[in-house]
Amino acid sequence: MSAVGPARAQNLFVSDGGNNVYEFSPSGASITYATGFSQANSIVFDKSGDLFVSDSGNGNVYEITPGGVKSVFATVPGLPNAMIFDGAGNLYVTSDSGPGSGAIFKFTPGGSRSTFATGLNWPDGLAFNTSSNLFASDSSDDIIYSITPSGVKSNFASGMGGPAGLAFDSSGNLFDSDFWSGNIFKFTPGGTRTTFATGLGVGGPNKIVINASNDLFEANGGSGIVYEFAPDGTRTVFASGLGTASGVAFSTVPEPSALALLAIGSLGLGILKHRRSL
Repeated sequence: MSAVGPARAQNLFVSDGGNNVYEFSPSGASITYATGFSQANSIVFDKSGDLFVSDSGNGNVYEITPGGVKSVFATVPGLPNAMIFDGAGNLYVTSDSGPGSGAIFKFTPGGSRSTFATGLNWPDGLAFNTSSNLFASDSSDDIIYSITPSGVKSNFASGMGGPAGLAFDSSGNLFDSDFWSGNIFKFTPGGTRTTFATGLGVGGPNKIVINASNDLFEANGGSGIVYEFAPDGTRTVFASGLGTASGVAFSTVPEPSALALLAIGSLGLGILKHRRSL
């Protein structure tokens, strides 16, 4: 396993489709962050900095604290795949249960499960836009669905070749890594499609993530490589030797607790009083 390329502002985490999740530091150094999975698939962070891993091998979603403590957060019917959090801290998980039986489940922060969407074949990627509409790719039907917060589903785009990972950039453009065509497509908010990248290999493109600088990172399961794309489409190899690279996620900065905010506020007030006394 190796990493190349410029330093990052956040650590990048990558699941290898097997036993491990790796962490890449801003300098490019890598460690094995978590292990012991059957088939580590998608990964995502919550606001507290806990890492969630969907294990398609045993149907579990694992939660790993920043201290490295791993526990089972939920067991998902079928094969858990893509995951994403909404602004309220609810976790959405796709389940690949066979043709016509695919679903998206919603878990509260406490782990209570409800069914958010059904009637999918092989849901493979999830992304929220700024209006809290959930976009879900169906790699069997070659459709990207848009689902309102109340669960109303409509077709956003069709005619791809196995849409897998989804991610939005800061301008509201949706990117789709296409598993069977080896392309990454870009959709404007109005649905106009262009080809952003090609030559990623048939059966290669998997999950994607976009950072604050609009750089796109793609886990390529066919080559075990994580590719980095600049906003203009320039491609470089960020990391290699990652087995069947599956999921990618950037670490989050945990939100400060109420006590921390209170302490910061008290410190600011003290500084203000000190300045007034000068």
